[in-house]
Amino acid sequence: MRPGCECCDKNLPADCAGAFICSFECTFCESCSRSVLKFVCPNCGGDLVSRSVRPSGITRRIEPYKSMHPGHKLCGATTIENTER
Repeated sequence: MRPGCECCDKNLPADCAGAFICSFECTFCESCSRSVLKFVCPNCGGDLVSRSVRPSGITRRIEPYKSMHPGHKLCGATTIENTER
């Protein structure tokens, strides 16, 4: 997570609400996103949406969820083709 607004340099800690990101994780504060950028990323043209808030106290990377389904050999994703009905 980027720690500040790329427009006005406002601090945007990971455990606080009020940050907006695009799909490339360009990061902007709510004020710039709303007033200046109209919720459109100036870098890629994509939508700016509310960034998730990281729970306080978590500073290390959490292991990704491991699927209980065998699914795809490379990523574990289950597709329609390999799901029994």
